[in-house]
Amino acid sequence: MISQNTVFTPATIGQAYTYEKYLTLMDQLVIDKKTTGPTQTPELAEYTRLNQFRMHRLDKTTHLNPDLQQLAFTIDAPQTWYVLTEAWCGDAAQNIPVMAKLAILNPSITLRLLLRDEHPEIMDAYLTNGGKSIPKLIALDANGTELFTWGPRPKELQALYLTYKANPTKPYPEFQADIQRWYNIDKTQSVQQELTELMKGVYV
Repeated sequence: MISQNTVFTPATIGQAYTYEKYLTLMDQLVIDKKTTGPTQTPELAEYTRLNQFRMHRLDKTTHLNPDLQQLAFTIDAPQTWYVLTEAWCGDAAQNIPVMAKLAILNPSITLRLLLRDEHPEIMDAYLTNGGKSIPKLIALDANGTELFTWGPRPKELQALYLTYKANPTKPYPEFQADIQRWYNIDKTQSVQQELTELMKGVYV
């Protein structure tokens, strides 16, 4: 049972997607040339198409580091990892597949995805520097106690983002392309290392 002192109510939990259903949702959105959320534009629909491709690629190519795998195997208490996301979010597409692979490794980890704009009460409880940045991972134990959080992107990339935000030196679409190149070079190593450190803080 989720404790009553959390924003994760039974109604909210019932609206969460499994990873498989989230991928199915994205597949349909691409067919319909749409995205999630109230704002529908050709640009956001194209981001969704790109993210669908990225997630399917990462599902096939991502290999978890041995330390992270071993740490995941040590978890023996049920917990749920909720991730706030939207289909148009490039950072979500690059990081959620790693979380999905960890959940596959150990049945004690249940991964559930929530659309940010459908759950403002949760997003408002997990802002980043006052902003509604996603993805945002919130890990809860079976009693609803928060174990750790992560997001919206690896620390090195977040620092680059904050630097750009303080002093934009190029159009944002160009910076977005820089972000995706960073992810392509990093190959999920940063998110894996950061999740390793967070999980060690709870389980070691």
